Amino acid sequence: MKKIQKISEMQEISDGLRRRGKRIGLVPTMGYLHEAHLSLVRKAKEFSDMVVVSIFVNPTQFGPGEDFERYPRDEAGDSSKLEKEGVDFIFIPEASEMYPPGYQTYVEVEEVSKGLCGDFRPGHFRGVATVVAKLFNIVKPDVAIFGEKDYQQLLVIKKMVEDLNFDIKIIPGVLIRDEDGMAMSSRNTYLSPEERQRALILHRSLLEGKNLFQSGEREASALLKAVREPIRSVGGLTLQYIEIRDAETLEKIENVDKTAVIALAAIVGSVRLIDNVIIGR
Repeated sequence: MKKIQKISEMQEISDGLRRRGKRIGLVPTMGYLHEAHLSLVRKAKEFSDMVVVSIFVNPTQFGPGEDFERYPRDEAGDSSKLEKEGVDFIFIPEASEMYPPGYQTYVEVEEVSKGLCGDFRPGHFRGVATVVAKLFNIVKPDVAIFGEKDYQQLLVIKKMVEDLNFDIKIIPGVLIRDEDGMAMSSRNTYLSPEERQRALILHRSLLEGKNLFQSGEREASALLKAVREPIRSVGGLTLQYIEIRDAETLEKIENVDKTAVIALAAIVGSVRLIDNVIIGR
């Protein structure tokens, strides 16, 4: 496994791999890797000959007052985990390498970025789309893997790839949970044991909505009520949103007659958590 920090070196390596007919798989991450990230790495290995994992805590996707400075980092631990998974290259650039002095170009995916997390994190998806576009031009992958936990992000990337004609296949990775049902996230480390116990209601409430759908309910308002009520019974938790959206477009829907996503975000203690469940597929 080789560690690369310079854009020019990564591009040169990717060009060489492509000339040799190798398919490149990219897994973009912000590091502090856990089993959910590693599941994406394994998925990348299924679809490619050589796997590149990028580790970059991207400053442009953090807003004022968010946790950029304290976002957990563990380069040594990440490298060890990736080596065990048989990753070929780690791309770990400095912020100054990705955004040199005078940098002024950004990518914005307009409609899919609106609503849900877009309402609560202005500029977030602009930063995500920009850094991913840059990674695509640096690593030059044939496939890239993104997890369904960040569902809106996944659709933002898919739309960007479609609209800007990137010759890259975007492959989703299923949401991975801990044994207690908690959606895996690097930010879970911020939670105290008591806060984590409170946060478990998020997944349980989503299951209430999914179970109601499976029993035949199709009205979005009824499904949302089933999700919202258990959460309201738990103190120390601030719900930002619960919504049902079309799973392909993220458009609002009143009746679930095709695949949809029930998505939510909540603040537990000082930690913002997101979760979702797909229904109808």
